Amino acid sequence: MEPLAPVEVVVATRSDVVDLADVAARTFPLACPPRVAPDDVADFIAKNLSSSRFEDYLGDPDRVVLVARSAGRILGYAMLIRGVADDPDVASAVPLRPAVELSKMYVAPEYHGADVSPALMTGALDSARNLGAMCTWLGVNQENQRAQRFYAKHGFIVNGTKTFRLGGHVENDYVMVRTF
Repeated sequence: MEPLAPVEVVVATRSDVVDLADVAARTFPLACPPRVAPDDVADFIAKNLSSSRFEDYLGDPDRVVLVARSAGRILGYAMLIRGVADDPDVASAVPLRPAVELSKMYVAPEYHGADVSPALMTGALDSARNLGAMCTWLGVNQENQRAQRFYAKHGFIVNGTKTFRLGGHVENDYVMVRTF
């Protein structure tokens, strides 16, 4: 891998939505367990990670979408959502309010190991603090050990479980929380 120009983490703009959707479509499948049907993954991407959905996200005052960019290219993104999901399992796992969910955090696979993920996480945590959060929480598939290790390295601890529907499957996630 050739060295990267410096990575900057900034709030996404409407001019980023096409590139955001591209990165999302390439990275979301990497977090899915192998048993998940490709059609279910494609359906999720079409419904939740399209350019038009990112336009909606950017217009939502309760969301912050960040991009990690180097030399003009988007290498990854993170999405923060104010609050706690309307799910009793999440509500009991997230101990402090106000809270911010780290809903999505993905880096293009060709930049794994290139210090993009730590920069994006630092930006996401700084943004959550700036939103007044006392803690940040996320859901991560229980089989995604690589992501769990990364989150633990950044101060997140498993504090509960929740489910996530992906097509016809119910996936089991850990709820991980980092307090400030």
